[in-house]
Amino acid sequence: MKKIILIALTLLATTASAQTNHVRFRTTKGDFTVVLYDDTPIHRDNFLRLVRDGYYDGIIFHRVIDKFMVQTGDSSSRHAEEGMLYGDRDVPYTLPAEIIFPKYYHHSGALAAAREGDEANPERRSSGAQFYVVTGTQRMSEDIAGIRRWMRKNNFNEPKWTADMLSDYATRGGAPHLDSNYTVFGKVTEGMETIDKIQRAKTDENDRPLKDIRIIKAEIIE
Repeated sequence: MKKIILIALTLLATTASAQTNHVRFRTTKGDFTVVLYDDTPIHRDNFLRLVRDGYYDGIIFHRVIDKFMVQTGDSSSRHAEEGMLYGDRDVPYTLPAEIIFPKYYHHSGALAAAREGDEANPERRSSGAQFYVVTGTQRMSEDIAGIRRWMRKNNFNEPKWTADMLSDYATRGGAPHLDSNYTVFGKVTEGMETIDKIQRAKTDENDRPLKDIRIIKAEIIE
């Protein structure tokens, strides 16, 4: 019996050590790595499954806004045509919101799930595949006051930022107007210089880079 228990414990330990929440993206602008949070398990497990299935391999960053964010996840962009608008295609399901604020917020480097707006999506369910990485910009106290007014006017959940968060936004930057309204489920751990290169790309009127920026390969780091 002791031997069986020891074998079982060994198998559990092996499984735990093999579990990883880190994903590396190789792109035409360089590499970046993200870590996925354990307390957003629905988003974590879905994201890892898509990576294993090769879903992100070959698709483009279809929406890029300097000093805000870079977005990808439309599988139809794998065979992108020049001048076409992408971002409408997705997997045939959405994910329940896992908004954990103020623990996770939209600082520079945050990884979050895209979604439809509140009018069509009052439960704030996430896209099953489309995600964005925040770049953002530094936000001083007067900027935060303006954001509060904007959120009230547009019926967004108005977050209660802590002093540490406000300090972070003032120094590192981010997109505080998205806080408590979108699911943040990870962050960039390496390669923010690559994200910075992507955000600075010249874009068309639909925010699509004029020269495609493509994910070559997404892979789980074992």
